[in-house]
Amino acid sequence: MTIVIVNVSLIAVICVNRSLHEPMYMFLCSLFVNELYGSTGLFPFLLVQILSDIHTVSAPLCFLQIFCLYTYAKVEFCNLAAMSYDRYLAICCPLQYNTRMTCKWALGCIFLLWLYSFLIFIITLSLNIRSVYCGNVINSLYCHNYLIAKLACSDTKVNNIYGIFGVVLTILVPLLLIIFSYMKILKICLAGCKETRQRAVSTCTPHLVSLLNFSFGCCFEILQSRFDMSRTPSALRIIFSLYFLIIQPLMNPVMYGLQMTKIRKVYQHLFCSEMRRCRRAHV
Repeated sequence: MTIVIVNVSLIAVICVNRSLHEPMYMFLCSLFVNELYGSTGLFPFLLVQILSDIHTVSAPLCFLQIFCLYTYAKVEFCNLAAMSYDRYLAICCPLQYNTRMTCKWALGCIFLLWLYSFLIFIITLSLNIRSVYCGNVINSLYCHNYLIAKLACSDTKVNNIYGIFGVVLTILVPLLLIIFSYMKILKICLAGCKETRQRAVSTCTPHLVSLLNFSFGCCFEILQSRFDMSRTPSALRIIFSLYFLIIQPLMNPVMYGLQMTKIRKVYQHLFCSEMRRCRRAHV
């Protein structure tokens, strides 16, 4: 419920206030929408499993959950890559920023990164759906594409080849953009004045924290699904399995809401207006 409240409130603030209709806040709005989308892919299914006596899920619902969670991760990483490029333009090319990063360009970029992430995974999922399976039990809190693929009896060579291709498209390509952006930002910071460095640090810190936090959660989940983690305490495995699906959707809106000056000022204005309204009502 907390995830829904904090993300919806920030989406509403950005959409309603015209002063926040800028590329950077559009990318943030896309990020918050994705946090809601990812949470929707986990919590309803998890709640049903907790309330049910029999912990089973039908194949169509399992594939639906896989689609939601994997596209959430892909959109998140692509969105963070687009935000890193936006920060590169703002810090390294401030005079050209308004011409190179327009609202129309940002909206087009957001549409393409969502479409790109969905199309890439639809092919992966369609290959898995066509496979023949010999088992129906996976040791996980939620459905995993890799764990489902391991149950297949049919030849999965095509799945594996496209899986590698998909990893390159959804991880390596955005990662190269992130590395390029931060190398340029670092170069400007080393050559620039103290004010430039302070601006870069204040602007990039939330993005870097979000990126590292999400990468850590995803890496642990990938390692857990592919290697024997039986020696790791079960409680710890459960916590880290849910880490990138709980901490990331909670941390991003709170961190950006507190860090971004314009958003913080809008919240302060709304809070003060509400307080004045309450006082008048009591008078």
